[in-house]
Amino acid sequence: MSGTDTKATLYFRPRYRRSPFFEATRRAGCKGYGIYNHMYIPDYYTDPVEEYWHLTNEVTLWDVSVERIVEFTGPDAFACINMLTPRDLTKCAVGQGKYVLITAEDGGIINDPVLLRLGENQWWLALADSDAGLWARGFAVGSGLNVKVREPEVYPVQVQGPKSKDVMAALFGDAVLNIRYYWTLETDLDGIPVVISRTGWSGEVGYEVYLRDPSRGEDLWNRIMEAGAPHNIRPIAPSQIRRIEAGIFRYGADMTIENNPFEVTGLERMVEDQEADYIGKDALMRIKAEGVKRKLVGIELGGEAQAKEAPEALRAYEDGKEVGRVTGFVWSPRLEKSIGYVWVPVELSAPGNVLEIATPRGMVQGRTAALPFHDPKKETPKS
Repeated sequence: MSGTDTKATLYFRPRYRRSPFFEATRRAGCKGYGIYNHMYIPDYYTDPVEEYWHLTNEVTLWDVSVERIVEFTGPDAFACINMLTPRDLTKCAVGQGKYVLITAEDGGIINDPVLLRLGENQWWLALADSDAGLWARGFAVGSGLNVKVREPEVYPVQVQGPKSKDVMAALFGDAVLNIRYYWTLETDLDGIPVVISRTGWSGEVGYEVYLRDPSRGEDLWNRIMEAGAPHNIRPIAPSQIRRIEAGIFRYGADMTIENNPFEVTGLERMVEDQEADYIGKDALMRIKAEGVKRKLVGIELGGEAQAKEAPEALRAYEDGKEVGRVTGFVWSPRLEKSIGYVWVPVELSAPGNVLEIATPRGMVQGRTAALPFHDPKKETPKS
């Protein structure tokens, strides 16, 4: 993709897909797209700070069809998917969702999807950016289990922000207000089949609407925009500012298959005690007993300008010695400081350790910080 601030030329390749909402995002003024799960995703419409304030004060619509769905069905669907994650899925009821990890045999993180259980033998994984669907299919083929693993034609959008309940109630009635945090509702909107979940990537009140008929993409987008008009809805890209404030990680940038859950602050809880076996269990139990040598934690940095200009993976130093790297950081308008994530030796992982960070404009001081930076008990999205 190339172009100016106002126009862009998109070069479509066979391996890059467009969502059912793609043309709607172009008409709405999207000025840049990225690639995620081999699919185009809106990167920005206007100034990210302007989009951030609209998300936190009003209501927004996101095209997140790149969250590719992997579906497990059949008599052994539970047995199959329960082998892929260190979470105990015996505690996941029909209609419930969970944030989960998919782990490799050495404990490495393959993906961190949202899991939805739609039926007794029907499970969805909404993937982060990796080919975890192929991993799942490969395991299923060799497992001998009676399970079908496929990628159905399902395309989610997110309705996020403090006024999202008003918009969703206008579309689906009061039943949508009864959906608890990380639970779901299967319904339709004038014949448009959807699954709704109380989830999102923003740390705000929000919903995901999973479209099950891609031919109705324009219809669903337009209906949401019409219902949101009285509430000042606008399309935006996923907010990097808000997700870092909320302590939400981005797979492939903040963590990769080279990292295990005990190295990433907050993901330790994803490894649940259970009798059942799963891929990577022996390795993870060993890592838990031995401890880790490094940790991904929060960091606060000096300087607003660098946060807008710096690339990812900045080197971090202590007393002149390189000790880690900053995976990415942003300027938080609400907190009035630059915040991000940093990999450091475990002995430097507690809040308050002073580091020096190499940026394009020179060295700036950083200080390790607790996660998340805002709303640590997640009261906002649960409200």
